[in-house]
This record gives sequence, C-alpha cells and structure tokens, in this order.
Amino acid sequence: MLERMKRETSRSGFTYIEYARYADDLVVLVDGYGGKWERLLKETYRKLLEELARIAVKVNTEKTRLVDMMKRETFSFLGFDFRRMKAKSGKWTVWTTPRVKARTKLLRNLKDIFRRFVSQPVDRVIALINPKLRGWINYFRIGNSSVCFSYVKDWVEKKVQRHLMRARNRQGFGWNRWNRVWFYKILGLYNDYGVRHYRPESAASR
Repeated sequence: MLERMKRETSRSGFTYIEYARYADDLVVLVDGYGGKWERLLKETYRKLLEELARIAVKVNTEKTRLVDMMKRETFSFLGFDFRRMKAKSGKWTVWTTPRVKARTKLLRNLKDIFRRFVSQPVDRVIALINPKLRGWINYFRIGNSSVCFSYVKDWVEKKVQRHLMRARNRQGFGWNRWNRVWFYKILGLYNDYGVRHYRPESAASR
C-alpha cells in the first residue's frame, strides 16, 4: 500500500512519501514543505490504519502519533531521536542522535561491570567492557552522535581512573597519576569513537 502511494504521488522525480520499517516498528514520512501535503498526510494515515486492521495488526496507541517536524517536534526510532535543525551552512537538516535512554542503559551496564569486578585487575575489566562499547558505538556511529560519544568516552575514562585509584586504596580520580593515552596504547581500552558517514557502494567504487 505504501509503495503504491509513493508511486502515485511522485512528481517530476520527487518522492513525497517514504517509510522505514524494522520488524514491527514503522515510520512513515510525508513531505511537509509549504503545508500543501496535509491532505496526503491524513489520507496516508487513514489508509495505514485500515491496512493494519485488515491484517489484524493491533496498533500501539501509546507509541503511534503524528509528528510535525516543521514545528520542531521530534520522534524516536530504533534508539535514535530525530529532529529538524538548521546546520551551520544555514540549511535545514534532520539531526539524528542516540536517545538519552539508550546511553543511560549502556552506562548502567558498564557501571555494573566496574562494581562487580572492583577487585579485579584493570585489564580484566577493560576486556569485559570493550565488547559492549564496541557494539554500542558501532550501532550509533551515524548521524550526529559525536557529542554523545564524547560524553561516553569521558565517563569511561573516569571510571577506569577511579578503578585504578581504588586498587591502590586512594581517593579521587588520580588526574595527575596516569596519562589517558596510556589507557588506550598500553591497556587497550576501546578508543574508536568516530562517526561514520554513509557512502553508497556506487559512490565508494568511484
């Protein structure tokens, strides 16, 4: 149904309806420029509800809603928050960031490892947290995640410093005792926090 609406509403090479689906999560995007597509939005929503009812899919009314990004409203999808922002160039763009809830869950899991292995050598702790960091960062390393990544990296460094200080029965973080570079080069702490920008295979091959 959505593919048919995409074809029927396309004009001069422009698509005014798009959608993204993963398992039972679905986001339908309708062009809102100038407000001239408001009727299309309502018609798409109506047909979508009819189609879901026809195949006996119950809509989660708590999560299902209409969002107007032109009015600075936001929505979440697969762990990301999406909002309309003005870039440094002055052009409007969609700002994509990891949800605070997703970051909180990661840090809670890492904190639990530091707590349970407080008496273990730091390299043992790092071996446990590295896979979790790598998996989380690899998933979220698109869009505008750099600020969030900086927060996570700083948090992890502080926890490693605190772990080392506790192993020596000392208080504080020991800011002047260890060089942070040592954490990565010697201890092997995960350090790939770079954001990746998507490049289609055709463009990459050229």
